[in-house]
Amino acid sequence: MKALIKDIIIALVIVLIITAIVKPTIVRESSMEPTLYDGNYVLVNKMAYKFGKVHRGDIIVFHSDMKAEDGNGDSNGNKLLIKRIIAIPGDTIKIEGGKVYLNGELQEEDYIAPGGTPGEVDETTVPEGKLFVMGDHRLVSIDSRLNEVGLVDQDRVIGDAFVRLWPLSEICLL
Repeated sequence: MKALIKDIIIALVIVLIITAIVKPTIVRESSMEPTLYDGNYVLVNKMAYKFGKVHRGDIIVFHSDMKAEDGNGDSNGNKLLIKRIIAIPGDTIKIEGGKVYLNGELQEEDYIAPGGTPGEVDETTVPEGKLFVMGDHRLVSIDSRLNEVGLVDQDRVIGDAFVRLWPLSEICLL
């Protein structure tokens, strides 16, 4: 009996450690297509930015100020969003004519859905502690181009989506 209790305690400790590091997340919308689709199951590394830096191109999950309508929000009832980091603190970003310019250079973004990047963003320098994020399906993505999201506070980032687990036929590192 003592061995069984010990095994249960060890299993619980392992589960607690894993859940402190990794957050499973289900993609709920189409704003990250063609990289991620509605219903994809991803793992988010919650420690990625506790000990490391954010990088352009990282796919992150973060707390937004938008209310979740389906009850799948955070503890405050707000939507969790998944987007790609386009610009980090100190970067200058501009969107003009469907094209993204980062630090004055036109970006080749082969991962985005057809249709380019609608909307105009005047040249903006991302301040310390903020991120400029966009979905890969720019025609439908609600992201830093819009006031509903704007620049994202780095302290609102839950972590880096690092692997897609579902569907099984599409398991991959992100």
